[in-house]
Amino acid sequence: MDEDGLKSIAMLLQARNDIEARIADIVGRPLAHGHLSDWIAAQIFDIELEPAPSRAVDGWFRSGPLAGRTVNVKHYGHNDGLLDLNDSDELEYYLVMTGPRAPRGAHRPWGIDHVYLFDAFDLTQSLRAYMRRIGVATSVRAELWHAAEIYPRAANQAYRLDPVQAAALAGFRADRLLPGIPLRAFPCL
Repeated sequence: MDEDGLKSIAMLLQARNDIEARIADIVGRPLAHGHLSDWIAAQIFDIELEPAPSRAVDGWFRSGPLAGRTVNVKHYGHNDGLLDLNDSDELEYYLVMTGPRAPRGAHRPWGIDHVYLFDAFDLTQSLRAYMRRIGVATSVRAELWHAAEIYPRAANQAYRLDPVQAAALAGFRADRLLPGIPLRAFPCL
């Protein structure tokens, strides 16, 4: 038995639990991957989150060119070309945040390196034209990802980030959130 390894893991998990509890206090929801991603998207993109999100709609844009439109927020540790989709008629947009395009090793750091905005109806129609299945882990062609990107490259004309939004997203890049910084470096912890 690796007693030192077990003790180290126990101590690290305790630190992780403390950090996750503090994050949950800030976002006002239990710390689950989706809740944190939804909260970050709501702050940056001015999204009103549904109090009890459904499978299809996480909220709606409060301002900007998509004001009043419904959105489903997704976050993936890396972009492997797959997207969880649904057939809801009430959903208008998917806002997808991803880490790097290619995973690096076994650890997938939490981060936002790319943001994509898909029109839900147009995406579904395009995928059906290619006989793609709509559902969990739907394969989306690279050219559709390319056309939907709004950060860091502004390919999608439906939504333009302002400098404040771009700077906020830059703070979540995976390479900026790399491990190795001692917790004592953060006064809030």
